Amino acid sequence: MLPCAVKFVSIEKLMCGIIGYIGKSEAAPVLLDGLRRLEYRGYDSAGLATLNGQISIRKCKGRIANLAELIEREPVCGSVGISHTRWATHGGVTDENAHPHFDESGKLVVVHNGVIENYQTLKEQLIAEGHHFKSQTDTEVLAHLIGKYFDAAGGEATGKRLVEAVRHALKDVTGTYGIAVMHEAVPGTLVGARRGSPLVLGIGKGENFLASDVSAIVGHTREAVYLRDYDVVALTDDNFEVTTLNGGASGFKVSKVEFSEDDVNKGTYPHYMLKEIFEQPNSLQDAMRGRLSLEEATAKLGGLNMTPTELRDIERIVLTGCGTACHAAMVGEYVLENLAHLPTEVEFASEFRYRNMPMNKDTLVFAISQSGETADTLAALRESMRKGHRTLGICNNVASTIARESDGGVYMHAGPEIGVAATKSFTSQVAVLTLLGLLLGRIRHLSTSEGIRIIEELQAIPDKVRLILEQNEKIKEIAHKYSYAKAMMFLGRQFNYPVAMEGALKMKEISYIHAEGHPSAELKHGVIALISPEVPSVFIAPDDSVLDKNISNIEEVRARKGPVLAIGTEGNTKLAKVADDVIYIPRCPDYLSPLLTVIPLQLFAYHTAVKLGCDVDKPRNLAKSVTVE
Repeated sequence: MLPCAVKFVSIEKLMCGIIGYIGKSEAAPVLLDGLRRLEYRGYDSAGLATLNGQISIRKCKGRIANLAELIEREPVCGSVGISHTRWATHGGVTDENAHPHFDESGKLVVVHNGVIENYQTLKEQLIAEGHHFKSQTDTEVLAHLIGKYFDAAGGEATGKRLVEAVRHALKDVTGTYGIAVMHEAVPGTLVGARRGSPLVLGIGKGENFLASDVSAIVGHTREAVYLRDYDVVALTDDNFEVTTLNGGASGFKVSKVEFSEDDVNKGTYPHYMLKEIFEQPNSLQDAMRGRLSLEEATAKLGGLNMTPTELRDIERIVLTGCGTACHAAMVGEYVLENLAHLPTEVEFASEFRYRNMPMNKDTLVFAISQSGETADTLAALRESMRKGHRTLGICNNVASTIARESDGGVYMHAGPEIGVAATKSFTSQVAVLTLLGLLLGRIRHLSTSEGIRIIEELQAIPDKVRLILEQNEKIKEIAHKYSYAKAMMFLGRQFNYPVAMEGALKMKEISYIHAEGHPSAELKHGVIALISPEVPSVFIAPDDSVLDKNISNIEEVRARKGPVLAIGTEGNTKLAKVADDVIYIPRCPDYLSPLLTVIPLQLFAYHTAVKLGCDVDKPRNLAKSVTVE
């Protein structure tokens, strides 16, 4: 297969990480380096196995540094190996539950991302057959199952035999998986497979790799195969074969990874999150690049795969996503209704498929996900398509499942986002939804002059973001001032109500301060009971149609001695009279204000978390995205 160019791919950041290596170098250093590159993921233990005549395993709970120290005390060698960072789902955080896991023979090892839903039934069957288990995990059950089929096959120990054992075992399981498998009787082969949990094959020279995220191996190779659901891959040091679970041809493609090792490093920044906040002027430009036509006064989104007539026939839009993507969708609801006059609704992807929501045939559905692999969002997409609705994706990964399975969509081109707390993906998603609003508005009612004005305002946004970033030190001082708080309120109206939700999410994610986002107008409908001198309120109150209403709400908080931080428009003198602190943003239209108001909130959350000594890039209990339900 000839490589095909890929503008940007950042495979899903999920709850666990996998790295596998087969080549001529010592595997352990490659595996440890790859695991460190996945350290932004949520995880609670780490381990690796290498093969040099026999399999040696080292694993322990805690950070990768603990595993590195263990290997320094108890070295391992071998040019074949697999490794893993675990985020506990089945069984507690213990050394025994860490991956890799042996089979019954002690000759086969497995690392696994995902959940085996019927593991208990399988475990009981295996115990009845005489198997003994050392952990509480579903993964060990899978290892025993593969080992059972391998041993039952008999005959010569070959890579083909190992692949067939994996196939047989995976046909017995219900759930999701991304796995890497090796057997000491087959030292020249690694086997991987995926269903619902991403896995990428990295192609080297005299060496090959398996990883759950291409960022872990980009320092070694720039060619990759992004495996599809039900793909099975067998790797040797100089070759690979990708087939389906049933043994047929996979139809895989070799992709060129066009970001470099430097793109996934922190550079001079202390944290990935801060780096990504400061990358937003560029990521916003990239989201709009080549998509704005002054000549036609509209946006160009060819990836929608819809004609102007089809777009004009849309009567309703449904946006669905999880977490930050859902907040971006909420902004999109306001923008689409404002610019395109189209009824728009937002649905939590986690609830979408469990509702029997009435949708007519002229409803267009957008599934929004940074990675394109989020389990709930993917399930929503499939449910929508199952019911015959045209369903498009907005994602950051051109090789993702959502990108492959949707009827079309828009790529964000945001570049790698490593920090668990989403920042630039939010603004890129909002930018894409604004382009969509412009496109749909222009084919309905927006005049040419209105379209040109919107384009000019959009093009000015990156430089306005840069002006906000220049206030970083001031925002840091304000964050330190309020870092005492045990709880915070975030309030906004209209376009900035979703920004209040997103600001609260950022604060709670990385600083662990209890934070709530509400519409400002809901203050006196119960929320005001929480106001006290110990609970600061953050008001997003730019110069818009509801500014005076926001100021009235601020007055209500101040009357109850609640501290107030406001996000306002430069030149405004009203806010300084009623708020304790004000962070100013450049002037912009109402519908673009979320692209600016969210920036100070990201920095506010970041500096608060750093002040409190929190691990900003690896917040407790969280992962970048969730690939299991």
